[in-house]
Amino acid sequence: MRALAALILLALAVTPAAAQTIATSPGPDHVAVTVYRDPNRSAEQQPNLGWLNGYALISETRRVTLPAGESEIRFEGVAGGIVPQSAIVTGLPEGVIERNRDAYLLSPATLLDRSLGARVHLRRTSRATGVVREQEAIVRTGAAGAVVLQTADGFEALRCTGLAETLTYEGVPPGLSARPTLSVRAHSAAPVTATVTLSYLATGLDWQANYVATLSRDGTRLGLFAWLTLANGDETSFAAADTQAVAGQLNRSPTVRQPSEGGPLRLRCWPQGTTSDIPLQGSLQEQRIVVTGTRIFNRAEGAPPPPPPPPPPPPAPPLLAQQEELGDLKLYRIPEPVTVAAHSQKQVALLQRDGARVETVYRQRFYPSDGGEARPAQRFLVTHNRASEGLGLPLPAGRLMLFSEGEHPLLIGQGIVTDRAVGEDVEIGLGAAPGVRSRLTTTARGKDRSDYELVVTSDRPEPVRFEAEIAPIAGWTLRGGGRLTRRNGLSLWSVVVPANGSATIQYSRERHR
Repeated sequence: MRALAALILLALAVTPAAAQTIATSPGPDHVAVTVYRDPNRSAEQQPNLGWLNGYALISETRRVTLPAGESEIRFEGVAGGIVPQSAIVTGLPEGVIERNRDAYLLSPATLLDRSLGARVHLRRTSRATGVVREQEAIVRTGAAGAVVLQTADGFEALRCTGLAETLTYEGVPPGLSARPTLSVRAHSAAPVTATVTLSYLATGLDWQANYVATLSRDGTRLGLFAWLTLANGDETSFAAADTQAVAGQLNRSPTVRQPSEGGPLRLRCWPQGTTSDIPLQGSLQEQRIVVTGTRIFNRAEGAPPPPPPPPPPPPAPPLLAQQEELGDLKLYRIPEPVTVAAHSQKQVALLQRDGARVETVYRQRFYPSDGGEARPAQRFLVTHNRASEGLGLPLPAGRLMLFSEGEHPLLIGQGIVTDRAVGEDVEIGLGAAPGVRSRLTTTARGKDRSDYELVVTSDRPEPVRFEAEIAPIAGWTLRGGGRLTRRNGLSLWSVVVPANGSATIQYSRERHR
C-alpha cells in the first residue's frame, strides 16, 4: 500500500509539470503593415486582387497569459499568407521552443475529414412529402470524391439517394481553426502575463502608385497628384494599422504561399444508370453542412472586378504619405492608422506638386528597314526631377492619367511613370499622336552608301518639337550634314516643326573602309 501511495503522489507531482496547456491570443492589440511591391510586375500592370505577388512585413503586439511550465500559444488572426519560417516572437520569458503554421481551417471538407470514424447525424427530407427523418451515421471515407456513411441500414454514399440530405455535427473536431493561426511552444518558470511582438512576412499583398496629372492650357505646366493604392488579397484584415509602403527593388527569393487546407465539399455519385436508377440533377453535388446549428455555405467566388480608375485628386488632401530614406529604398509612411481590409483595395494620398515645368515632345525611332507609309509619332511629357523644375522628389513607378485644365477636365492621355530618383530625367509616354507623322524614304542605295530622306509633318496649330532617334548599323557611319547629334548611343535629329508645317532632313550611311 505504501508503494501504491508513493506512485500516486509521484503521478500527482509529475502531471502538472508535464501537462501542456493552450494559451490563445485571439487577435493583435496593435498591428503595423509594411507593403513591398511585386518585383516582377511592371508599372504598366495594375495589381490583380485575385493574384497578388507582392508581400508585407506584419508586426503585431499581443498580450498573452502563460501558466508555469510548457504551453502552446496560439496566435489567431494572422495573415493567411504568412511565411512561417520568417516568424519572430519576442517578449516571451524564455523564448520559443518550436513554431507551427496551423494550416487546417474550418471548412466543409476539413470538417468531414476530421470526423472520419466519428458518429454524426444524418437528416433526410422527402422532396415529395416533406417528412424529415434523422438517424446516426458513421463517416467511413474522407471528403475526396464519394463520401461513404455507415448507418443501421448498411453502407451508402452521401447525396446519392435522391433525397435532400444534411449532416450535422456535435461540435468542431480538435485541430480545426476558424481563422489562420500560428502556434508556438514556449516554457515559463512561473505564471506571467507578457506583451509579445509577433513579426512575420506574408504574401498576397501589393501596392501601386496611381498618378493624376493636369496639363495647363499652354502645355508647359503640370499639376501632379498621386494615390498610394494598397491591395490586400488575403483573408485577414488589418484594422487601424500603422501602414507603410516601400518603393524600389529588394533582392528577395520567391516564396511559394502554402495555402490553408480547407475548402468546399464536392461529392460525386456513380454515373446514372450504372449502380442506381435514381435521377440526379448532376453528377457533381455540393453538400451544405451544419455545425451546431450554423449553416456553412460554399459560394463559388467569381473573378474580382477590375479596379476602378483612380479618382481625381482632392483639392486639399487631409494627409500625405511621408517619404523617408530606407537605405537604397524609399519608405512612404501613412501618418495616421488605416484599415487594410481583406480582399480589397485602399487609396491614400501619396504626393502632390503644382506647376511642374514640362515640355511635350514628339518622338520616333527609325531603322534602315523602315520606309514607305507615314507613321504617327509618339507623344512624351518630358521634365527633370529637380526642385527648380517644380518637382525634386522621388517618383515611385505607377500609371498616370492626364487631364486637361479647365472647369470640366477631360482625359487627354494615359502613360507610365517609372521609378525616378531626384535629379533624373522624367519621360512619360502618352501613346501615338496621329496629328504628327513621319515618313522615311530611301532616295539612293549603293554597295557602300545609302541616302535617306526623313519628312515630318504636323497639323498642330502651334510649333512642336520632334526628335528622330536613328539606330546605328555595325560597320556603317551615319552622316547628316552637321544636323545630327548623339544621345544614348543613337543618332538624334531634333527639330521644331512649324505650326501646320513640315521639316525635312537628308542623311547618308557609308560603309567603313
